[in-house]
Order: sequence, then structure tokens, then C-alpha cells
Amino acid sequence: MRRPLLVANWKMNKNHRQARSFAESLLAILAPETAGSAELVIAPPFTCLETLGTSLGDSRVDLAGQDVCAEEEGALTGEVSPGMLADLGCRYCIVGHSERRALFGETGEHVAAKATALLRAGLSPIVCVGETQGEREAGKTEEIVARQLETSLPRLKTPTAADLVVAYEPIWAIGTGVTATPEQAQEVHELLRDRLRQMLGEGAEEVRLQYGGSVGPANIQALMAQPDIDGALIGGASLDPESFASIVAKTELENTTP
Repeated sequence: MRRPLLVANWKMNKNHRQARSFAESLLAILAPETAGSAELVIAPPFTCLETLGTSLGDSRVDLAGQDVCAEEEGALTGEVSPGMLADLGCRYCIVGHSERRALFGETGEHVAAKATALLRAGLSPIVCVGETQGEREAGKTEEIVARQLETSLPRLKTPTAADLVVAYEPIWAIGTGVTATPEQAQEVHELLRDRLRQMLGEGAEEVRLQYGGSVGPANIQALMAQPDIDGALIGGASLDPESFASIVAKTELENTTP
């Protein structure tokens, strides 16, 4: 059984003092009796990684980067390498987020290079895919999502499937308050699982698939009830510790319900 994975993507929000306060509040809320049922990760801005890691200590909450450079070092002003993330205690890193693709022109090849570099450094990539509203209305969801998946996975001969995470984030649902229905999300997740089977064989069953796009306490249980949804990439609702803790609690309740 794939362990649920909840990742808080703070995007460009919070300074290091706010990150410390968030960690203190979250750890005070989380119920210790459900400590092992879901994996929790926070992806703060780079400037908050060290402070947040120190504040979280040896708790159940891990760290992730929001992006990474495919190179380990060099004359690359403003970039952050996989090794730098690992040095700060990160276990995961988001790559190919729709904002990176749309605003910064990242292609599947860019994303694949980053994902490959992360795996080589011992970090797990969270590879994002998703279609726009126009593409969905034109009936191109399957085409777009499948192409992004195929071009964005790490370029390793034998990638460890258990270390891969794929996040489906319909662009039309990100930050809009509109979310895909559980059935719509499951339809795309099932497509992704089938494509992964073609690419990875039996290892595809180990890859965790997340949903991202206006996820909150009100819809997390219905999403997590779907057979191919293994977690969530959470934006705005993860900025408040009580909201994020509620998502955690409801996910763990769904995960323990027969």
C-alpha cells in the first residue's frame, strides 16, 4: 500500500520568522497518535529552509525544495543545486510546476534533467504535470498530460520507482478556488498510472500520484478516497497551520477508514 504524501507548497510566501512561528503552531496541533499514517512535507522558499528545518527538528515533517538546478555547481548566479538542498535536510524537491513551465519557459527536457540530478543526489523529485482550461475544453487533457509525463521523468536506465512522485495539477484549478471533481482527478490519475506501467512496468505501482489544485480541508477526503490518488500538493491552504493540520487529520482518517 502506498503511503499518503502531503506536500505544502508555500510558493513565494513567508519569511524565516513566519516559518518558525508556523512550525511551532503546527507541531503543537498535530496528533501524535496518527504520527505514522501519512508523510508530511513542507516546501518553503529557499530563504526559510534552514530556519524551518531547525524548528521542525526531528518531528515527522520533512523538507522539500520548490525548484532546483540540474547542475551541481558552477557560474550559475541565483541557482540552487541538489547537493545544497540535501545539505539543508531536504528529502524532496518539486520540479516542473505549472508556474515554472508557463512563466519561465521550462520544457519537459528541463524538468527531466532536474529530476535526474535530484535522484543522483539522493532526493526524490515531485514531477508536476497538468493542462490548461483551454486544453481541457479542447479535449486535449490526455494528450498534454501524457506528453508532459513522458518527457519529464528522470533519464535513468533504472529509476527507483518508489523514489518518484508525480503530481497532477490542472492549471485551471490552481489558486482559483475551483477544483477538479474527485472523479475528474481520478480519471487523469488512472491515465498516469497506465502510462507509468508502460514506462516502468510493475514499478509503476510504487509511484505515488498526488493531486494539486485548490486542495483544502473540505475536499481532501473525497480526493483521497480515489484509488490512484496517493496524496496532495497543497498551495494556499497550507499557509495556515490549522488548515494544513486539518488536511492532515482528514487524510489520515480516510487512510484508516475500512
